[in-house]
Amino acid sequence: MADAQGHPRQRPLRVMLVDDHALVRSAVRQAITSDDVELVGEAASAEAAYELALRVRPDVLLLDIDLPGISGIRMVEELAPRLPETKIVMLTVSDEERDLIDAVAKGAAGYLTKDLSPEALLRTLRGTQRGELAMSRRAAALVVRHFVAAARRGRAAPTEGVDGLSPREADVLRMLADGLTDREIANALVISPRTVESHVSSILHKMGVRNRSDAAQRYRGSA
Repeated sequence: MADAQGHPRQRPLRVMLVDDHALVRSAVRQAITSDDVELVGEAASAEAAYELALRVRPDVLLLDIDLPGISGIRMVEELAPRLPETKIVMLTVSDEERDLIDAVAKGAAGYLTKDLSPEALLRTLRGTQRGELAMSRRAAALVVRHFVAAARRGRAAPTEGVDGLSPREADVLRMLADGLTDREIANALVISPRTVESHVSSILHKMGVRNRSDAAQRYRGSA
């Protein structure tokens, strides 16, 4: 397809929006309405967003942090490995440094606050197609400083899990210690029971224990 001058026309940027407030979704929808941006999906909760995101596979996923049920940051952790071509950008009222760092550490490609003007939001979304960072200079500076400091301290990540476990494995171990079943853990983390079993196997191997009971007991002893 070509434009009026005969130049190849770039396909629209496909955007999906996740926010539990209908008024916010309406405002964002209006802000990004453009010939070169297409809103391909909306969801009001992480649970509803999960399957939709995997189905539509947007170029950009605009995701709120404070969602009912599963948090937006946990959704980043779940979706980022499954959608490597999607840029997950937080769109939130929170300007807390901890939220910013956690989101980036879990795989977010950007972090925007909701006081952004409609024009700036649209401009930032377009910039993601050119490889530009979807966050303010201040936020970018905070992220760089944090990870440089972490590297100097010899830490590979800001939120290392228990006994070398990944953050997700640490979540599974904590829930095991609380007495949850595999299905209950799967529902809480929005993953499949088979994935829970895989995490448990990895936990047992890394901790050098024989069974779940031993792993849970060690976790409770270290808490």
